Amino acid sequence: MTTKPLGGGTAASTATGSALLPSPDGPLLEATDLAVSFSLGSALIARLRHEAHVLHAVDGVDLTIPRGEALALVGESGSGKSTLARALAGLQRTDRGEIRLDGKVLPPRRSRADQRKIQMVFQDPYSSLNPRLTVGGILHELLRVHHVVPGSEVESYTRELLGLVGLGEESVHAYPRQFSGGQRQRVAIARALALRPELLVADEPVSALDVSVQATILNLLQDLRAELGLTLLLISHNLAVVRHLCDRIAVMYLGRLIEVGPTETLFAEPRHPYTQGLLAAIPRMSFTADGDAPAISGDPPSPLRIPAGCRFRTRCPIAQPICEQQDPVLTASNSDPAHSAACHFAFADAPPRATAAGEATGEGARS
Repeated sequence: MTTKPLGGGTAASTATGSALLPSPDGPLLEATDLAVSFSLGSALIARLRHEAHVLHAVDGVDLTIPRGEALALVGESGSGKSTLARALAGLQRTDRGEIRLDGKVLPPRRSRADQRKIQMVFQDPYSSLNPRLTVGGILHELLRVHHVVPGSEVESYTRELLGLVGLGEESVHAYPRQFSGGQRQRVAIARALALRPELLVADEPVSALDVSVQATILNLLQDLRAELGLTLLLISHNLAVVRHLCDRIAVMYLGRLIEVGPTETLFAEPRHPYTQGLLAAIPRMSFTADGDAPAISGDPPSPLRIPAGCRFRTRCPIAQPICEQQDPVLTASNSDPAHSAACHFAFADAPPRATAAGEATGEGARS
């Protein structure tokens, strides 16, 4: 392949490969009944102490990502977002479930070609780059090991990638320690794009950065998506971060998806009490009488001891006896099949709120 200097959408597409261009054929990625758990300590000691020793990080997740879409995966810390992302990228063993990419089932031990198709941008730009290599060295090594381009084109392709993420040619000879946090994240994005992935997974890519730098990286992802037709899975704990970048939002709680829908629909008509709480927790300039009340009361239960029935019921302001007895499944709305929620009262009349703290859970956000 002959590379050209970046000068527009056509050159950008040449730099990263045609695999990034949208295709009308079916979903790019499908995950079915995906589960990931971790054993903590000795099973024998746990039995003797009557303690649980298996942590269920991801517990039966079904997820579909169409080609060219930007999907946000949001939820509190500890909800299983990063574990799910690592499982999709092949970096984490799964207990059960199936992952399909372009209709092909990905085996537990993926080939190098399959590994290249899903690439990750990690949360911490300070530890995700090798401090002993220059930026050019990092990219050169990657390109040569995976034979992305002929050896004679590695240097020019490296400069093209850096230009694509807004870094000058002088960056080739610099070490990661010489860059700011935002610049390091740009290098990490260039490294992920170097292998011409079909899906880019960005795991909290801006959470370790200053607010002004966060906007720069989000704008970069938006521009790359527009130029290259990127399929993007963006993980965040902040709904406000993903609103203007993503087409759909999937809300995760305690290892499960509890609401999925188009971005504007989810902001205008959140149906799950947990989603309403996340929206109410977004910082605002105005103050209300309930300003001191928590948007979601209490702490999440331990993944070692997931509650029976609805796993959100211990914090839910509208919990009823049925919530303890039956675990709700993700059900689509009759009026909007693209919007689904795992709540007994999501698309029906909800009972009165049970606590005063619950009044802060999305006041005015529910339809």
